[in-house]
Amino acid sequence: MSREGAEHALRARADERDRISGDLLDLESHTTYQLLKGASLRGATERRWAAAQGALATLWLLNDAYRAVLRAAEQIRDARPRLGAEQLAELTGLLAGSSVVLRSAAKPVEQRSLLPPADERLTLDETVARMDAAFREVTSALNDIDAVWNVLLPRLDGADSDLRTIHELERDLGEGVDLSAQETELKRMRAAVLEDPLGPPAGPDLDRLVRLLASSRTELDQAIAVKAEYAGRRENLLAALDGVRAAESEARLAHGAVVVKIALPPQARPRDRADALAGELDALDASADTWVLRAKRLTALENDARQAAEQAQAMAKALYGLVGRRDELRGRLGACQVMAVRKGMAEDPVAGELYERARVLLWTAPCDLTRAATAVEDYQRAIHGGKR
Repeated sequence: MSREGAEHALRARADERDRISGDLLDLESHTTYQLLKGASLRGATERRWAAAQGALATLWLLNDAYRAVLRAAEQIRDARPRLGAEQLAELTGLLAGSSVVLRSAAKPVEQRSLLPPADERLTLDETVARMDAAFREVTSALNDIDAVWNVLLPRLDGADSDLRTIHELERDLGEGVDLSAQETELKRMRAAVLEDPLGPPAGPDLDRLVRLLASSRTELDQAIAVKAEYAGRRENLLAALDGVRAAESEARLAHGAVVVKIALPPQARPRDRADALAGELDALDASADTWVLRAKRLTALENDARQAAEQAQAMAKALYGLVGRRDELRGRLGACQVMAVRKGMAEDPVAGELYERARVLLWTAPCDLTRAATAVEDYQRAIHGGKR
């Protein structure tokens, strides 16, 4: 190297040394690195971190050897104000040659031979590349562990918070749900995530546990609300049952009025559910169930009452609609008859027979709507030349 080349190489290596030192200090101050230093690990994480620690130990050995070479080079440069050929040759050997010596590590006796162990010699560039590979191995392990902890630990904290809230709700309610198994599972899951984050994924089990805790919390919230509002909701339910009775009465009236006009299948008879629902409410009043169960039963009763009223109203509307359908068919038949007269088919025997059949079906009580609709369609096709 020339004097200028040696000075430039030394400055570049000094900058590189400072940057590497900064990266190593950042690594040692990394939160996850600090946690892992004293952590009790197991499984895949223990194996991965052991390999990373081995890489880190090699990195520090390489760094010490690398810095020793740079110190020697700086001493040569600082020894004389002007470097001579001999000093430049030494600097060239240190900065460009295989000047970094990596001492052979001691091996167990079963792995030794009687030959002297061979040290490894590397250039500065090879040393930096080897350190970079070791550094990446360590940071890769840190990133993988950190990624799992960043996702799962906040969720585990949230599950713990839900459990505490559930216990508070139980105290407020004066009763509770047995979540001892889930509490034990949560502790086991936290230990597994802390000790072996790279082991079997805990996400699916945690999802299931979080859903269960959320459901339990919702049940307790509802039970507390029902306990406080039971009297008012019971009164509202009684009023709703009166509405069911009124709707079912209207459906029975509709059935009675329609059944003499329209032929109805047995399943068209309205159902009477109001008395059964009232009996369920009486049973709920006398129940010794917990408030959690009573909340579920009261909510189910409220839903059943609403559905019963809606079904009875829909039944009445559908029954009256059948009479409307009959009247609509009568109107169509009359319109078709007018069309037949205009087309000169009033005396046509086939059309006349089809008309009479439809008329008889529509004016016979109770009317078979299915057969009557078919008869009107047949008559309509006849007067339109087989077209609808």
